Amino acid sequence: MSGWIDLLQACERGEVSRRVFLERATQLAVGPVVAAPLDMTASVSASTQHPVAQTDGPESVLARADDVRSTAITRHGAYLCLDLPPATARAATTAIADLIQRLDFRNEFDAPHAPSDRTIGFLRRASVTAGNIPDRQLDHAAVVLHLSSETPEPLDQFRTQLARLVGPAHRPTTLAGVVRPLRYTGNAMHNFAYAHRIVQQSGAVMPAAFLMPLSKTAAWWKKDWMERHTFFLPRYDESGRMVSQGHALAAAAGISCLMRRTYWNAQEPAPAGEYDFINYFECSDEDVATFREICGALRDTKRNPEWTFVREGPTWHGRRVPQWEDLFR
Repeated sequence: MSGWIDLLQACERGEVSRRVFLERATQLAVGPVVAAPLDMTASVSASTQHPVAQTDGPESVLARADDVRSTAITRHGAYLCLDLPPATARAATTAIADLIQRLDFRNEFDAPHAPSDRTIGFLRRASVTAGNIPDRQLDHAAVVLHLSSETPEPLDQFRTQLARLVGPAHRPTTLAGVVRPLRYTGNAMHNFAYAHRIVQQSGAVMPAAFLMPLSKTAAWWKKDWMERHTFFLPRYDESGRMVSQGHALAAAAGISCLMRRTYWNAQEPAPAGEYDFINYFECSDEDVATFREICGALRDTKRNPEWTFVREGPTWHGRRVPQWEDLFR
């Protein structure tokens, strides 16, 4: 207990930073972990027994739960950005169809699919809007292919074969990332933002697509996770008046009409020259205006202070099409 008192007093005197306080508080909270033996002869099954304290040493050590939530990767995704002459694209049509079938990719235009399915989506450029981060490859991409799989190998195989088919002069640029369990989302936020989220629909129902890669600044990554978390929530003054909406409320209008997908870089923060996040959205043509309103709300740093720390790549607006050959018509 004295460790907690010393730490709190040091914090009150301004002798430790927020980050150091959190690191030391975590150490004090975790403490030594000792596995408690289970009585296998008891009438209650081992899986329902409660851990007990170990008391056979010079001093008692409290038994602790082992209930750390996983941050393991659950899915891999990639956007392959291409600018091909129509003749080159047409020459590859049959081989691309064979490759998709051999690797067992399901066409996203015919969504929905099972969460475990490997999927491929075909996107044809409608427009591109520049961001803070120059990205010539995405600016000039006439088409984008989306691939997803529970493991990275099918994505790597497809990308390698596609590069061979289109030739070195037209090798695709890849924006890749991973899916992990949600980080800042407790039950209440999950029920607000994700419980009834829009899943992927047929391309005939939701044909509009937006690819929005971005990164956070070095100042963002210097913050501890608790401070980062606060930027997703509203902020209130001492009288209880809301002074900023935060990310969750600024984007709330999209919950009922946008399909949302985010891939994280496998490293955090991302290596130089790569994005921290690859964001993607689909919607009906009628809801494109809502999408643009949400983007405006998120970029308004008075409503959403988080965006002070955001640097955007281009916003690539595309149309979902049924097949490879439709990309070049």
